[in-house]
Amino acid sequence: MSPQELKQALQAGLLSFPLTDFDGDGQFEPRGYAARLEWLMPYGATVLFAAGGTGEFFSLEPGEFSQVIRVAADTCRGRVPIVAGAGGGTSLAVKYAQEAERAGAQGILLLPPYLTESTQEGLLKHVEAICRAVKIGVIVYNRGTTRYAPDTLLKLVDRCPNLIGFKDGIGDIEAFVNVRHKLGDRVAYLGGLPTAEVFAGAYKAMGCPVYSSAVFNFIPRTAIEFYNAHAAGDHATTQRLIQDFFLPLVELRNRGPGYAVSMVKAGATIVGHSAGPVRPPLSELTAPEVEQLRALIGRLGPQ
Repeated sequence: MSPQELKQALQAGLLSFPLTDFDGDGQFEPRGYAARLEWLMPYGATVLFAAGGTGEFFSLEPGEFSQVIRVAADTCRGRVPIVAGAGGGTSLAVKYAQEAERAGAQGILLLPPYLTESTQEGLLKHVEAICRAVKIGVIVYNRGTTRYAPDTLLKLVDRCPNLIGFKDGIGDIEAFVNVRHKLGDRVAYLGGLPTAEVFAGAYKAMGCPVYSSAVFNFIPRTAIEFYNAHAAGDHATTQRLIQDFFLPLVELRNRGPGYAVSMVKAGATIVGHSAGPVRPPLSELTAPEVEQLRALIGRLGPQ
């Protein structure tokens, strides 16, 4: 798949980040991960992101990362494109990106590099190094301390033909509108705020009609129902689901740092598709919180 073909796939429908399966000892469990992908694929996500944020990229060592991407690429080959997470300092991110390409991924999601502020010139050199190291498509993730200025992005798309996506996880309306007007249709725009469904309508109004859904990992039927209603302008359905499910879910998610991942893993366990525990420094939901999540999921019916 060429970078431009991946760009088209990114704009064609719902996106999601499958959980990474760990066994009881916290080790990667490839058979469970392959079964997870087989379960999720028929629901219709147009691109899946392996070893992304919800897939606990930050906790994977390089050997495990290679396994995760290879299992995802082999399982989904010819059916759903796989985009691999990559991050860390520039030299390490280059190695992750190159390994993902070798393992069969069709693209890279470039996660924020590290927990320090960066100049725009530094970010430009960082992204350019990753783009030049691979032939597959690259998506930058605007999140945390990594905030790309419109002029920086314009220079990057001029220099890097395989930079084909901009994912926003910050929610600065003015900044996003500036990026959208500066770059036009040269990249795909992806909504990437936690529990993206709550923000989907606002992002669509700004020219970003697609987003990545974490809840697809445990309520895939509802996630697709919401996306289809969102795409069709069915506000009655989207508002009902936001009111009855997503806002109470956000309230639960906000009770603990890192719950954006922990809650998704708990949800997968509740619906019978456990991906095992989260890895430290994340922590599990409390027993009462799990029961609250179970009750929320129960309102939605079979998935």
